[in-house]
Amino acid sequence: MTSRRAVVTGGAGFLGSHLCEALLDRGTAVVCLDNLLTGSTANIAHLRDRPGFEFAHMDVTEQVGVRGPVTQVFHFASAASPADYLRYPIQTLDVGSLGTRHALELAVRKGARFVLASTSEVYGDPLEHPQTESYWGNVNPVGPRSVYDEAKRFGEALTSAFRHALGLDAAIVRIFNTYGPRMRPDDGRAIPTFLQQALTGEALTVTGDGAQTRSICYVDDTVRGVLELAESRHPGPMNIGSPFETSMLELARYIIELTGSSSPIRFIERPVDDPAVRRPDTALAREVLGWRPKVSVEEGLRATIEWFTRELGAPV
Repeated sequence: MTSRRAVVTGGAGFLGSHLCEALLDRGTAVVCLDNLLTGSTANIAHLRDRPGFEFAHMDVTEQVGVRGPVTQVFHFASAASPADYLRYPIQTLDVGSLGTRHALELAVRKGARFVLASTSEVYGDPLEHPQTESYWGNVNPVGPRSVYDEAKRFGEALTSAFRHALGLDAAIVRIFNTYGPRMRPDDGRAIPTFLQQALTGEALTVTGDGAQTRSICYVDDTVRGVLELAESRHPGPMNIGSPFETSMLELARYIIELTGSSSPIRFIERPVDDPAVRRPDTALAREVLGWRPKVSVEEGLRATIEWFTRELGAPV
């Protein structure tokens, strides 16, 4: 290993575990912190014996204590799916506020580059489309989704304050809908829900009329964008996501096609404050990082289907 050593909060989660793996592949030692509220040690089991990997069961809302040198801090700890943050609303607000502060303070003590995992949800139900980093968003501060949206917005404000007041080398990445292996089948987000239903022969539950859109980005592309931002000196905010925009109904039909499922589609009530559209303007990432998604939607979905098939024990 090199002298580079990164701390990843939420490192046993879906996205965090892929980030830990990518850092190790680049020769960076990794300290993975997670309280396992929504993460799982199964996500990092294949990393346990790799040189330079450490795991600590730690709640970052209480402390972030890491011995030794640290060159990068990635704050990825948070419930990320509506099902999870609606189940754990207080914990979600705590990790976005207290957890972010503790992670920032660690970066200050260690003189490390800090990267905050923010989200496209800071744009709320956007009135600008596609969404640029300069857009301030349209968020309901007291709606059911606000526990996640406002936690991330506060995390961005706190990160900016540490950068301006204390000179911390910090960056904000706004991550758009990411998918791939290691998502929980009961995650609650569209792709794992549709895949579980298609592979087990259940009806795919599309909310509303299915016209609402999302832009889906394969996890390898998202992680590559995060790491390239971390290696730059840019403070962000920076959108990382795919320009491929699809309606939920189109996505459900495509997953049925790719899985060869005979599942029907069933329409259910649309959640409160569910955004009507979502697509990032990624001009900044292209200009500053030279970043753009490389994995096609079909390639990414097929890799995810293979993983879900093994997890669920479903026929291919």
